[in-house]
Amino acid sequence: MHSKDLKVNPSVYLEGVRIGYSKNNPLVDIPRLEIFPGEIVAITGPSGVGKTTLVRTIAGLIKPISGIVRVFGSELPFKPTRGSVGYIPQRLGLVRHASVLHNVMLGARAGHSGPSRIFPTQQSKNSALDAIERMDLSEKMYEPVRRLSGGQQRRVATARAISQSPQIILADEFLSELDDKTMEKVQTEVIDYVRRKSATLILVEHDVSRAKSIADRMLVIDDGRVNPFISQTTALEVL
Repeated sequence: MHSKDLKVNPSVYLEGVRIGYSKNNPLVDIPRLEIFPGEIVAITGPSGVGKTTLVRTIAGLIKPISGIVRVFGSELPFKPTRGSVGYIPQRLGLVRHASVLHNVMLGARAGHSGPSRIFPTQQSKNSALDAIERMDLSEKMYEPVRRLSGGQQRRVATARAISQSPQIILADEFLSELDDKTMEKVQTEVIDYVRRKSATLILVEHDVSRAKSIADRMLVIDDGRVNPFISQTTALEVL
């Protein structure tokens, strides 16, 4: 865990940020927010308050109405290093007619592209196969995604993200549609990745008890504000 005393540069930094789709009616005001390498942060709150919008803003998919958003020290809008940010959207964004392997290779090639982006490198192949195995999808490797269950498709999207070897993973309800046993497996693998790589995980999670069990820190969005909820086990200073 990181505190301000350690002088670690944040992976994500927001200052004076207003997010949403209308200048006259912003969803959320964020005076200041820092998220550090190796940290797992859960964003929770009622439906429709801006949780997904915040994640999409950090991903660079939506421009903030105002304020500064920096990722790895570079201010948005910018093009992050290829593969450095892994995104698991709520709607997954998979190529449904293509195989599990093809979908995961899309992520692996983004993070491990060689001099030629036409042909995959051995590193990208190995990364894809490792991610597929970690998500217990080896037996489904050549199966078209459209034939998989909703939970299996969510595991494909998670494998695609971690196969990039990203330094930030943005995950929107990535544990939904999973049974308890599979959820524990997926959660363990993703947390293990974050700890091993000193990566940052920012997840949207509607289940507060689950968010508490996963995250080092929780941010609760309500009434247009981001309110920190800090567990007794962490000494992080935020906002």
